[in-house]
Amino acid sequence: MPPGNINLALVQIAINRGIKQALQFIIAFSCVEFFFTYFIMNAADWLSQQLSLTTIIDWIMTVLFIVMGTITWIHRKKAPESKAYSEHDSIKYGILLGFLNPVQVPFWMITGSYLITHEWIETGRIALVIFSIGAAAGAFFCLFIYARSARYVQRKLDLSNKAINTGIALLLFGFAGYNIVKQVYLVFFKH
Repeated sequence: MPPGNINLALVQIAINRGIKQALQFIIAFSCVEFFFTYFIMNAADWLSQQLSLTTIIDWIMTVLFIVMGTITWIHRKKAPESKAYSEHDSIKYGILLGFLNPVQVPFWMITGSYLITHEWIETGRIALVIFSIGAAAGAFFCLFIYARSARYVQRKLDLSNKAINTGIALLLFGFAGYNIVKQVYLVFFKH
């Protein structure tokens, strides 16, 4: 599973809302992961031939990281709200981030093309369904471990929400900065 905004969102849910809401998020995201992986693996050959697509995705990711970083930075001093969240809020959030996760496209485009080219997976319908089920199960288990670890670290280190949110905001700004530097390098020094 590619790193990025999903892991950070999960940390915030696990710490601020609890493990039950985190588990709902994980299940929803894993279900979307199955369909997303299946679609991308079917389209890996086409995606790998589209050179401008990776640049577009990098800029979309940059904007997304800046927006998410800014929102997290603005709300870093706020204590978690004690309002009750709907049972379905984390499910909706998991589905939304499953579809809007810009890290997924380049990850599966590169990984999928590599796996298909080296014939490590077959591109038949049943083979890709099995592969997608494995990817969804892997996402579930990784996110579950990540959520449990976030809760454990927060309890053991007694981290404040301000420190966690500040760290997450800085990390998102770092991701955005990395994408900007990468694109500037590609434009000015690679040609």
